Amino acid sequence: MSADGKILVKGNPEVTVLVDGKPTAIMSGDDRAVALQTMSGADIASIEVITNPSAAYNANGGAILNIVLKRNRKPGAHAQMQGSATDQGLWNVGTSGDLTTKNISVHGNLAYRHDGTLKTRSSAVDWNNPLSGQAGRTVQTSEVFVRRIVDSAALGVDYALSAADSLSLSTRYNARRSRPVFDTLNVNSTPAGESIYHRISYGPNEQSDDGTSLGYSHQDAGTALKATLQRSGTVGLIDKSYSDVFVAPARATGYSHGATRSARHLNQGTLDWTGPSEHGKWGMGLDIQNKVDDISNYQAPVDPATGAETPDPNTTNGYAVTTTLTAAYLTDQIRHGQWEVLLGGRAERMALRVSPGQGITQTGHWQAFNPSLHLSYAFDDKADLTLNYRRSLQRPDPRDLNPFTTYIDAQNLSRGNPGLKPQRLTSWEVGTNLDTAHITGNVSVFYRNSRDTVTDARSFSDNVLITSKQNGGQARSTGITSSLDWTPDTKLHLGVDGGAYRVLLDTPDLTGPVRQDGVSGYLNLRAAYSIGQNDVSLDAHRQSAGITPLGRYGATSSLNLTWKRQLTKTLGLTVNANDIFDGSKRTYSTETSTFRQAGFDHFVARRLYVGFVKKFE
Repeated sequence: MSADGKILVKGNPEVTVLVDGKPTAIMSGDDRAVALQTMSGADIASIEVITNPSAAYNANGGAILNIVLKRNRKPGAHAQMQGSATDQGLWNVGTSGDLTTKNISVHGNLAYRHDGTLKTRSSAVDWNNPLSGQAGRTVQTSEVFVRRIVDSAALGVDYALSAADSLSLSTRYNARRSRPVFDTLNVNSTPAGESIYHRISYGPNEQSDDGTSLGYSHQDAGTALKATLQRSGTVGLIDKSYSDVFVAPARATGYSHGATRSARHLNQGTLDWTGPSEHGKWGMGLDIQNKVDDISNYQAPVDPATGAETPDPNTTNGYAVTTTLTAAYLTDQIRHGQWEVLLGGRAERMALRVSPGQGITQTGHWQAFNPSLHLSYAFDDKADLTLNYRRSLQRPDPRDLNPFTTYIDAQNLSRGNPGLKPQRLTSWEVGTNLDTAHITGNVSVFYRNSRDTVTDARSFSDNVLITSKQNGGQARSTGITSSLDWTPDTKLHLGVDGGAYRVLLDTPDLTGPVRQDGVSGYLNLRAAYSIGQNDVSLDAHRQSAGITPLGRYGATSSLNLTWKRQLTKTLGLTVNANDIFDGSKRTYSTETSTFRQAGFDHFVARRLYVGFVKKFE
């Protein structure tokens, strides 16, 4: 994951993030970046990466990143406290505990943190309006330190009804709030002259998330039945009020009051049943989801003399997007000699309803049958050859379905497209795996294809750029990835993984389709060494430059170093240096028939943390 929260799996940006195998409202949008950055590592047991999910998973067209949370099942009572601190007044503290008896286990945690990130941005746009013939240049620069206060709590109960049956109930809550002083310098140049002003905003920005899950499982004689009911929600406020302080030509300061309020609620019910068969194992299940996104935007100039507000009808609006997904899937795992095949089929029906506060409700329905195939041949117990195939649908982002215009900043407005269709994706992968006593590795070749790809569509209104969305693009990528882990002894572990891939993008533009062709790659290095009470680990990451629809992005890198020392049996010290060489700055450029844009985003991740973990047993 990059400093700005972007996730790539083998070069694929379409990643579904699950928590304990299930989707949540907070991980269903771009706000998952903040959620991931503010999660406590002490709560995470492991992270599973599934590059080619079977039909049993609703991967929304991409890979799956499953965050498995810790649950202690040892009999008795246990607790621990952890905390860390760094510069800029940032610190966090948390505590967790569990109590397990013969039939019941209770576990929970509380955490409080002062988090923050320095963000610097710069953007220059040269535009020309083909309708009016007007042209100009707009330059924006900004720097802001976003300080967040984060509260989180979780509680779970597992109850064994019998040797084969169990119930689990869990609930989580998180709240984040910040009040950044955001000062953006704008320089606008046209043939008529130049204007320079500061657009200053103060927030506040707030977000809270909650989730509750009830699960039942039955396991007996190789048969397993799992049923889950889950409800999660997230509510957010982004205050977009600002004041315009004019430098040239000098004039009175302008004021505007604005905000975007959002609420997302996800209800899900799943049923999964697996059992033995004559040649292996079969499985079947149901997955029913209902997600509602309510979004409202408000923007109004403010009279400084009277304080009266006049709502802007072009950027004041509200709408709701209701997505209902019903899926049934069937899998059949067959073993024959050295061969193993997992066949799968997922039948999906998607209903999408966009309900504006004022206007006509638009609805759409899509049905698809998406097959999957996972085939492996074992040369012996150390090496095998695999073939994976999957077809799937990717749902539109609810924010891209906004039928209205939304204020983004002085340089941009956004307008959605309620008529967007799902993207259709196909993935093939062939690979080989090696697993010996000291060396584990794999090499794979993949091909991915996306049809009805959602791309940007741009236009002008009063010399302001309006970005909308449209289907019609196509994306193809092919490449090779590999990984190697070497453990020569119990003290030393070395690892490397990387990949290179070619991407072809066909994107519609005003003058016709534009084809982009580029090669990208990534490289990750890992090293860990243990001696006595000390553990030292290093990980380095490099992502090369690549292409985007009608543009490019620059390379990024990071180098992280961690030292852990076990001071006593129950007390540990941790020192972590993040992004030592400050390589998280990402440049980008876009060139279309109406404008050229170049800039960078820098989410500063370089920081030194000192922390502790104290266990109570």
